[in-house]
Amino acid sequence: MILVLLALAAAPTAAFAETAPATIALNKGGLAIAEIDDGKTALRVSGDRDEEKGLPLQADTVMYAASLTKFTFAYMVMQLVDEGLVDLDTPIDRYMKKPLPEYEKYADLAGDERWRKLTFRILLSHTTGFANFRFVEPDEKLRFHWDPGTRYGYSGEGINLAQFVLEEGLGLDVGKEMQRRVFDRLGMTRTSTTWRADFAENVAQGYTTDGTMVPHRKRGSTRAAGSMDTTIEDYSRFVTGFMRGEGLSAKARAEMLKPQIAITSRSQFPTLSDDKAPADKAHLKLSAGLGVVVYDGPKGRIFLKGGHDDGTDNMLICDDAAKRCFLGLSNTNEAQAWYVRLANRYLGLKETQTPWWWEYSASSKGFGS
Repeated sequence: MILVLLALAAAPTAAFAETAPATIALNKGGLAIAEIDDGKTALRVSGDRDEEKGLPLQADTVMYAASLTKFTFAYMVMQLVDEGLVDLDTPIDRYMKKPLPEYEKYADLAGDERWRKLTFRILLSHTTGFANFRFVEPDEKLRFHWDPGTRYGYSGEGINLAQFVLEEGLGLDVGKEMQRRVFDRLGMTRTSTTWRADFAENVAQGYTTDGTMVPHRKRGSTRAAGSMDTTIEDYSRFVTGFMRGEGLSAKARAEMLKPQIAITSRSQFPTLSDDKAPADKAHLKLSAGLGVVVYDGPKGRIFLKGGHDDGTDNMLICDDAAKRCFLGLSNTNEAQAWYVRLANRYLGLKETQTPWWWEYSASSKGFGS
């Protein structure tokens, strides 16, 4: 199917008119794009939210955010840091009522005292030493693969552990805190960390690259690593708020975008690979931030965060110095190539100035600027 790219919320900006093709070719599903330029946002949506029913994707269609949830969660945690409720470098055992391995969920760590080294900084920067999730381990048990804080390795387990500490140690309800501190603050009326019945009338089904439908999952519990549903309208509100410093001190915001540890891996996945990035990629100085990945652009700091799953592909990339962001939400895995082309052109970046080779790993072959 050839999908015509339409402007819904605003007239196309000059930059968009210069870079966006008149049509976008996708077999199934749809694509929602937001351009954010110094607080001004233009939205475009195309394609279907439900191919079988012939229902079009809309700016207020609820879509699965996947790992974009992590960035939003980190933003909320940094509010707690601002308020003195959390310290980034205090070991998490100081917040807990009993040693972490005494909780059934973390009993696998018994006998390995390295859990005592874990801090919120380590959890939010993906340097725990955990696999992405314990279910990918041969025995499905949680374990350290290296000392915490010494190496980057993308881990949803670390993000979910941060949530566990907030809930078990500080007595917070993370879902409610996200609602109050993020969604309500920024007017994100169709965003939640759990499924809401009112989403059902306008929700996107997912589609894999071979066209297989992946029904939208109705998640019943908050998972900081990736349970959020949102819309292109709502998540662009979050990004716009973050870019103007809403809800955070300048110090906390800067900490999120500060390089915490260098990323030297050839690709984001598999998370435990020892393969090193080629020497010709070192100029980007790719690093872990808190909840995002950061690197050096031609004019200053750039940060990005993806959100991927079967039938879902989302991408945020922001040039912080220029105050410009490209945001894409899609209910098809075909969207990756379009993100690379559109984001690079909109932000004025060459292929050598973006780490798509790392973000999309083998999938990025052939992606250009």
